[in-house]
Amino acid sequence: MHCSAALQSGVSELREESLQGSWAVEIINRWWREQIAAADSVSEGRTKLGYPWALVRGSQQYRALTVAELTQQMFDARNMMAACDPRHGRYLTAAAIFRGRMPMREVDELFIQNKNSSYFADWLPNNVKTAVCDIPLRGLKMSATFTGNNTAIQELFKRVSEQFTAMFRRKAFLHWYTGEGMDEMEFTGVESNMNDLVSEYQQYQDATAEQEEFEEYAEEEEEAA
Repeated sequence: MHCSAALQSGVSELREESLQGSWAVEIINRWWREQIAAADSVSEGRTKLGYPWALVRGSQQYRALTVAELTQQMFDARNMMAACDPRHGRYLTAAAIFRGRMPMREVDELFIQNKNSSYFADWLPNNVKTAVCDIPLRGLKMSATFTGNNTAIQELFKRVSEQFTAMFRRKAFLHWYTGEGMDEMEFTGVESNMNDLVSEYQQYQDATAEQEEFEEYAEEEEEAA
């Protein structure tokens, strides 16, 4: 009974994923924008985003933390919680929440410097948000949490797609799902949606500000006509 219920739940999730498909990028970006807006309230940001540490707690007594070092740690590929390298892509949106006594001006200046780097999409204005809470975490003088939507996440999707394709070609475990009512075409649709997701992220990575302005102008011309 429990096994059947779990399989039925998995079938439902796969069906929902197949329906979402190419809208995934838009949904992810919309979620990030909501989180950035919510970061205006530090208490809400703490509840929704959490505060993982960029630096090991045991090493705090041997080093003096600075805002610049925290910022560098946040953009370091070794501190990412996803198996992809952000240096291979571009940030579409990003938010950072600092805790501890630090000048807000320094935080903004450092983030503006990173915002103007090649790691950010230049065709997305106002896509970075920072917030500072004067009250530090217990046992730490200052800390920071960083969240970002980077096009390099397509590396992870590509690996998942390759593994899925290899298993689906051999029809591995397929009978468990078809036995619960799924059709093989639904798996083909999921594979197609995953590839579309990778393509959309690549499209956003290659886009430029000039291209975005041209597309907006073309849309305005069409509406006027």
